[in-house]
Amino acid sequence: MAKKALILAGFIILKFLLQTILISPEYDLQRDEYLYLDLGHHLAWGYLSVPPLTSWISGIIYLLGNSVFWVKFFPSLFGALTIIVVWKTIEELKGSLFALILGATCVLFSSLLRLNTLYQPNSFDVLSWTTLFFIIIKYFNTEKQKWLFIAAIVFAFGFLNKYNIVFLLLGLLPAILLTEQRKVFLKKEIYFAVILGLLFIAPNLLWQYNNNFPVIHHLKELSDTQLVNVDRLDFLKSQVLFFIGSLFVIISALYALLFYKPFKKYRTFFWTFFFILIVFIFFKAKDYYAIGLYPVYIAFGSVFIADILKDGWKVYLQPMAITIPVLFFIPMYNIAFPNKSPQYIIEHSNKYKDLGLLRWEDGKDHLIPQDYADMLGWKELAKKVDSIYLKTPNPSQTLILCDNYGQAGAINYYTTGEIKAVSFNADYINWFNLEPQYINLIRIISYKEKDDEFKKTAPYFNSAVLADSISNKYAREYKTMIFVFTTAKVDVNRIIKSEIEEVKNYR
Repeated sequence: MAKKALILAGFIILKFLLQTILISPEYDLQRDEYLYLDLGHHLAWGYLSVPPLTSWISGIIYLLGNSVFWVKFFPSLFGALTIIVVWKTIEELKGSLFALILGATCVLFSSLLRLNTLYQPNSFDVLSWTTLFFIIIKYFNTEKQKWLFIAAIVFAFGFLNKYNIVFLLLGLLPAILLTEQRKVFLKKEIYFAVILGLLFIAPNLLWQYNNNFPVIHHLKELSDTQLVNVDRLDFLKSQVLFFIGSLFVIISALYALLFYKPFKKYRTFFWTFFFILIVFIFFKAKDYYAIGLYPVYIAFGSVFIADILKDGWKVYLQPMAITIPVLFFIPMYNIAFPNKSPQYIIEHSNKYKDLGLLRWEDGKDHLIPQDYADMLGWKELAKKVDSIYLKTPNPSQTLILCDNYGQAGAINYYTTGEIKAVSFNADYINWFNLEPQYINLIRIISYKEKDDEFKKTAPYFNSAVLADSISNKYAREYKTMIFVFTTAKVDVNRIIKSEIEEVKNYR
């Protein structure tokens, strides 16, 4: 037992060490991270962008000092906990020490390292999927009713983190109906568990109802602007790449779930795998939405492979099995993480392009990957806005209005003053402070929109100047303009209120 615990601790330490070297210091936080951190200043039971759990974690980060260390600590923690849950799943499946090491290695050296570099709901989403599958296995093994209630609670936390976990249920329920496990629907306890889960998520559902279900608008907007560019074949290709070093383990799991006698009671998981992928493909989901599906199959596959390689000459294949995920990780380390400068990426653009890493959500190829471009220019923007704000007459009556949530969130995160930038974009539409009577406006405008916006806004002020812009040519926000409008001729607050109502009515 002590040996196992020591080995597991080694994997956890290695996990945290790897996460610290996967991001080059020249990159800032990523666009979405700023929004999620700002949620911690506006605690509620729901948001336009995500359910509430992320805001609770952001609140903890602020209490801990709000440093980049803590921002990166939590996704790393959730990744480490995912390894622990897979380890416990293998133990529940009666796996050997080799199975434990193989499973932990496969999970560690995978796309989860990439996912866990960013402070987003995705890391906890994978953890909640993996934990829920583990709880289901515990129930299949013991048929103790307490696991149904624990499953309901785990699902509720997953739901309050990201609605993506609903896809798990959409694939799991028909799979249960196809197998002997369908008898669970005859037990009254499962319906009590469902009620318990609904009670946990009820505050968020009530918030959605009171706010006219913004999640529907968000999904429609996502479908119109991003998912429309999703290619179903590319989705399937990405599934292979996410755990390419562990592919032999996952395939072994699917085989074992059909033909390996000790796994007969778990056959539900065979059908669940395909039903979930079919649902994702049908809805043209983003490829990374499905990452949470795979860790449990790594657990199944590791146990099966360990059983095959436990005797005779096949024992000597065990080190090879453990080495394969590590060998596949080496090229991943050199190309799939933001640990290389933009200049390096451009100099080696062919290999990045061949892997589709330069393809953005607009369906076009760019200089560097979209996530990397979303991690540049933010400190520059915040520093320049800070400087301009302090030079503006009557700064306390100056509104800082941004085009998008990334700009607003980055300014709020890096500001050295009391700046609270806002936007009509995402959750910032609900965070305007209209108590001060604004007479000045600092307007952050995307380059493509600069001419129309300037012509529209300048007549309402006595002075209008272009103060600065983002100069980092690799940033997605490259050339974003900072305009300063001073001494308003009109009631700025009234116009802002009108635009807020217009945006909300459109939604």
